Amino acid sequence: MLLTVSGPPGSGKSTTAELLADAFDFDHVSGGDIFRDLADERGYTPLEFNKLAEENDEIDRDLDRRLREIAVEETDLVLESRLAGWLAGEQADFRFWLDAPARVRGERIAEREEKDPVRATEETKAREASEAQRYEEYYGIDIRDLTIYDLSVNTARWEPDAVLDMLVTAVERYDAAGDEGKARVDLETDF
Repeated sequence: MLLTVSGPPGSGKSTTAELLADAFDFDHVSGGDIFRDLADERGYTPLEFNKLAEENDEIDRDLDRRLREIAVEETDLVLESRLAGWLAGEQADFRFWLDAPARVRGERIAEREEKDPVRATEETKAREASEAQRYEEYYGIDIRDLTIYDLSVNTARWEPDAVLDMLVTAVERYDAAGDEGKARVDLETDF
């Protein structure tokens, strides 16, 4: 089974994906971890590396290609990234989208990265705008289009364990006989 967890920075993707993987005894692969590792290996902060990615499309394409390969090749996995639901395509059994208001996400990022919440929120908004533009340009993806997701949750409303309970319940209560149609993912990539 392949579960994807997507959403903007600070939405709780990593926390939720880790908990979800533990709940089902699945492996967990984080696109954010891979991106941060790539940035660190090259001596950049994630924000700097994101800016570099605006000029060098191979950074995004390499990361996305890796995530797509993982989605196709692996089983019993929680795949987490902004585009995980799109990149996994028809391979995904369930696609989840997590979100929260920008202020809340900025505060979470500020705490994690030990920076000013206002600055973190501003940087996050800039990063999101940059990424949205690139996703549209590279793959024709409108990141605000949530129609491919099976469930969308505002993580500012519930504690992580409650969000986890919702996702686990969705997976466990799924009945294929009552399924009237999984959303198709039309993604055109050159990898």
